[in-house]
Amino acid sequence: MAHQKILILDFGSQVTQLIARRVREAHVYCEIHPNDVSDDFIRAFAPQGIILSGSHASTYEDHQLRAPQAVWDLGVPVLGICYGMQTMAVQLGGEVSWSDTREFGYAEVRAHGHTELLKGVQDFSTPEGHGMLKVWMSHGDKVTALPPGFKLMASTPSCPIAGMANEDKRYYAVQFHPEVTHTVQGPEIFNRFVREICGCAGDWIMGNYIEEAVARIRDQVGDEEVILGLSGGVDSSVAAALIHRAIGDQLTCVFVDHGLLRLNEGQMVMDMFAGRLHAKVVHVDAAAQFMGHLKGVTDPEQKRKIIGREFVEVFQAEAKKLSNAKWLAQGTIYPDVVESGGTKTKKATTIKSHHNVGGLPETLGLKLLEPLRELFKDEVRELGVALGLPPDMVYRHPFPGPGLGVRILGEVKPEFADLLKRADAIFIEELRSTIEPNSGKSWYDLTSQAFTVFLPVKSVGVMGDGRTYDYVVALRAVQTSDFMTADWAELPYSLLKKVSSRIINEVRGINRVTYDVSSKPPATIEWE
Repeated sequence: MAHQKILILDFGSQVTQLIARRVREAHVYCEIHPNDVSDDFIRAFAPQGIILSGSHASTYEDHQLRAPQAVWDLGVPVLGICYGMQTMAVQLGGEVSWSDTREFGYAEVRAHGHTELLKGVQDFSTPEGHGMLKVWMSHGDKVTALPPGFKLMASTPSCPIAGMANEDKRYYAVQFHPEVTHTVQGPEIFNRFVREICGCAGDWIMGNYIEEAVARIRDQVGDEEVILGLSGGVDSSVAAALIHRAIGDQLTCVFVDHGLLRLNEGQMVMDMFAGRLHAKVVHVDAAAQFMGHLKGVTDPEQKRKIIGREFVEVFQAEAKKLSNAKWLAQGTIYPDVVESGGTKTKKATTIKSHHNVGGLPETLGLKLLEPLRELFKDEVRELGVALGLPPDMVYRHPFPGPGLGVRILGEVKPEFADLLKRADAIFIEELRSTIEPNSGKSWYDLTSQAFTVFLPVKSVGVMGDGRTYDYVVALRAVQTSDFMTADWAELPYSLLKKVSSRIINEVRGINRVTYDVSSKPPATIEWE
């Protein structure tokens, strides 16, 4: 691609992908590659600037986690974040040591020196006139001596060197994490670095990206046929629309109804893709097959792998009916890859597997086409609208590939799925119909993801003059801009009360409703 590029070197942090998202928000293209790429690779990549990520490691413990020499020889701006700052210090002649006061979470950082990176960037000022930043810290080590040519850029009481800069070489480093939403001025810091210091023009725009993506798909596929697993979710839907734009009838969508979809979702998917987009869609009713393999299975990782395996088997069976099918397309996006420990470094710790990125057997016999793999959710939505998909579908809340299989805790049973579908439909209906007066938006639009979870426990209740002993569901609603971190949504009590009342009265078999008030981290958005 002809875009100006930022190279992000990944040292194994769980939030490296957030760095990429912030750079993309500044309309600058970037790629993540492992920290140990060769000098030749870096020179050939020809970045406008380089960003060094954080890591779980210590600079004095893992001496393999170093930036290649070309980073310092290329003559482009470099931004080090957390561990990236520490390896910059060590490699350029400074010192890093273990700290007896670790910093995890909120911190207030004082800016020093009026550097180009932080000049005029602050959240508030002290009575003495010092500019202060509200940031998120996550470190146990700290820089204790600046490398030659560097000056102090930021500090906290427990971390005297929380930022440093060598402005002659355009090297900048911060101990805090500007990529997470908790660092208020994070977007401005990235914008300052990539647009002003690196001089990138900002030409990464989804509307313009379509032409590039279409050309790439046509180049990959040629005259061969593609089979795509259509789930009805945003990611697979946008992938289908993009691939259909590129190759038309060479694409066959396989819509697998595994019995774990939302209420009436099967009909909605067929109406949208076969009816409105005029795409070739094969509707496969595989509920009995999936439920049979899930019987007796309670471990969430096993359930995910079983569902992923069965998807692959269905695709294989359908692909055999298409003599020219050589490609399996999927709606894999960046967060899927991150949470599966599937970043290119393979150094990140696995949180949970995703059926899109794990378990594809070597015997599949199909090449993999993942046109959204490098995009974040917000970019996928922008792309969908640019492709002409209805906004109400594109901005639909995310739905996991394994469907309700990971929203039914423990064993998945058809009767549990039926109860959950109806309870979830009530929750979503009330979110859509309840308007928040200050914004004028529905609570569905104000939440990033909302759903109901089926708990495999029973509780005692009273209905009329009788005793009930029925199941429990939990409501989950979160607000997030990146799906890497999330806060639980403070829904109005009146809304929760109405949802609870309707579920208990309308869904026979459920007599108790709870609300999940956990944020991510430490919890994940989904329960399994």
